[in-house]
Amino acid sequence: MDGSNSDFQITPETKIGVLLERFPDLEDVLFEMAPEFQKLRNPILRKTVARVTSLRQAAVLGKISLPEMIIRLRKEAGLQESVDVDEAEEIVSKEEPAWFSSSRIVRSFDARPTLKSGEQPVQRVFTECKDLKNGEIYTLITPFLPAPLIESAKKKGYLSWTREEPKGVFMTYLTSKG
Repeated sequence: MDGSNSDFQITPETKIGVLLERFPDLEDVLFEMAPEFQKLRNPILRKTVARVTSLRQAAVLGKISLPEMIIRLRKEAGLQESVDVDEAEEIVSKEEPAWFSSSRIVRSFDARPTLKSGEQPVQRVFTECKDLKNGEIYTLITPFLPAPLIESAKKKGYLSWTREEPKGVFMTYLTSKG
């Protein structure tokens, strides 16, 4: 790799889009590490998801070790390989949290058509979640793990739980901590 990248750091918080702009050759490495990343070949997802998804989030989605991912990417980019990071949190789970009950779902939004058209559903989701009463649950349906949205929801005080359904459909449930 050329010298202009020598000061660039590949960290758990590095966004995939930025990484691939700086190191386009790493695209094949990412695809090899986790077949789920093949979705980034879609230009719409590449523009939207890759821009906001960190390597930490991608490791969870790809079900791969975050430290191993960072070390491999650094090595392939010709950067220092050592890394001192914790394993990625498990975001997707089959086990229902204590607060979840399907009878509490009051609103659902299938964001797949919105995402396919190149739009981001984040604003709509948080606008609709503001109206949730204590214990009520909002369901978001997406074709990929909406890790950036989940992190934003946690920062805004929501609890979340995501489970992967067959055929790569992700069901994310949000409720207020109230």
